[in-house]
Amino acid sequence: MRLVIDYVRDLSPLFTGWGDGAGLVAPGGEVSVALLTHLHRDHADAGALAEVLAVGAPVLRPGVGFGDEVDNVTTVPVERELVRCGLAASVVGEWSSWEVGPFRVTAVPAVDGLGDPQVSWVVQGDGRRVFHGGDTMFHGYWWLIARRFGPFDAVFLPANGAVVDAPHLRPPSPLTAAMDPRQAAVAAEILDARYAVPMHYEAEQPDKVSGYVEVGDPAAEFRAHAGGRARVLAVGEWLELGG
Repeated sequence: MRLVIDYVRDLSPLFTGWGDGAGLVAPGGEVSVALLTHLHRDHADAGALAEVLAVGAPVLRPGVGFGDEVDNVTTVPVERELVRCGLAASVVGEWSSWEVGPFRVTAVPAVDGLGDPQVSWVVQGDGRRVFHGGDTMFHGYWWLIARRFGPFDAVFLPANGAVVDAPHLRPPSPLTAAMDPRQAAVAAEILDARYAVPMHYEAEQPDKVSGYVEVGDPAAEFRAHAGGRARVLAVGEWLELGG
């Protein structure tokens, strides 16, 4: 049974320099459940999910944004895509758990840098625990998550430290809208992770939307801060949790 989190094939609606599926890896077979941390287009690709999900497979997602279409400009397109593709999407609340085949998945608190609804995911199965942090900011829920679910075999944490200057967010903030490498390393330590994998960055950093500035070398900086628990994976590389 296969589970995917924030599965995306086409980043072109947000980022130039990426074709359909450029450099991204498809799951090796039919997928039985999909988890979404939030509804930004670089984390939620309804068309890609429709191609790999089994018929009627659940898509677990956070709730709709607050306010009007201006407030929700970054999530409205994905909301429409989910409906158009006819996916079996269900809204989940923080700390709610679902049993899906051999997996127990729990949506835990996260904080989105643009103010949109976001969760992180704890996935348990076969005696292993994995955490996926979407593109959350650093927050004060880490200790609660660690007490309830830690230690973790592997945590996947955003580490690009993006500073965002978006037209609908005025005045803009000079602070990071997702964790930077040092913050990600601190989160990994609190979560008591055996392996900590940085994500949500591009090694070659193709051209992106204007007003989106990342840390220069997130992987190297994360290694420096996370020490022996750091595992930097290339695209398509597996992390084995056996033993």
